[in-house]
Amino acid sequence: MNVLKVSQCSNSFNTKYIRNGRARRSPARVPEDPRGRLMSRGGTDSEQRQQASEADATKTAFLASEHQHIRYNPLQDEWVLVSAHRMKRPWQGQVEPEPLKTVPRHDPLNPLCPGATRANGELCSLMPLIQDPAITRFSKCRLPEEFVPEIRAVVDAWASVTEDLGAQYPWVQIFENKGAMMGCSNPHPHCQVWASSFLPDIAQREERSQRAYHSQHGEPLLMEYGRQELLRKDHLVLTSEHWLVLVPFWAVWTLQTLLLPRRHVWWLPELTPTERDDLASIMKKLLTKYDNLFETSLPYSMGWHGAPTGSEAGATWDHWQLHAHYYPPLLRSATHRKFMVGYEMLTQAQRDLTPEQATERLRALPEVHYRLRQKDKETAAIARPH
Repeated sequence: MNVLKVSQCSNSFNTKYIRNGRARRSPARVPEDPRGRLMSRGGTDSEQRQQASEADATKTAFLASEHQHIRYNPLQDEWVLVSAHRMKRPWQGQVEPEPLKTVPRHDPLNPLCPGATRANGELCSLMPLIQDPAITRFSKCRLPEEFVPEIRAVVDAWASVTEDLGAQYPWVQIFENKGAMMGCSNPHPHCQVWASSFLPDIAQREERSQRAYHSQHGEPLLMEYGRQELLRKDHLVLTSEHWLVLVPFWAVWTLQTLLLPRRHVWWLPELTPTERDDLASIMKKLLTKYDNLFETSLPYSMGWHGAPTGSEAGATWDHWQLHAHYYPPLLRSATHRKFMVGYEMLTQAQRDLTPEQATERLRALPEVHYRLRQKDKETAAIARPH
């Protein structure tokens, strides 16, 4: 079963698309010949227009990188409009301030730094018994520049909090907002967790879609999708023994990625020690590629989706597959972001670069962080005899 669907939607030829199993056709554009007149093939005017339009359609080869088209997201049961030609437009819109290139290790405004005063007047001590909801107490550290064992500690914390809160609540949402562009209210590196007594909207859509697919085909949707991508390799950014990182066929955000385990897993606490180590390693590689793209600390929002928990934990969730979403907002450079406004807010999501083009860009990037490479060059320059 092929879970990938793509259909054309362009002003340069007849539009055919599939939605709810029915084929529809948009009004045809009447082509002009090189001399500026309508192509005449005999018959009535309307017949001439229809014949000319159909002839034009057959001559136009569909290119995903050139022509508008819509793609179906089977995980969340929605469609995205792909408009890759929009990347050719000159940009005179808002330019974001470039993120700081250097961040002090100890920031007195960071309430988690040792010795800093918190908003309630308490002093952050060095006592090891005090547990803070942060990746690190210091401001300078970022996950792609941490060592794998330190990232593994974050993975273990995610699994632990999922297990603790999942004993009571049906949905445990772990997420991270990185960077001021994503509305991060505190600059120190940290994640958040919200536990709710209900299934949020997106969780409900993913639940319905995965359950329906499993009911029809007898296997998890994301397991089948992962296998298809391993065969095609069109959207694979990174692979390891236990994990896949890919730009989804239906991605909305320009640099959006999906992190999938190769094994069928429902929740983070189910990951084996080896899978957790491998997860920490591939996360470091992915986030390093993100930073290397524009040589900046790339902002993003990310989060984990697993099977419902709480009172629902005893149910059968064979249709669910654990996964993480990464949503960076940048479009053209470190200072140009993608805005979801106007058309996107009133009709449907739209992206400006094909997922295949985004995959190629990310895949080609080195897995060594640009700051480390800069340090190596500086060290080599100092060591070089003059």
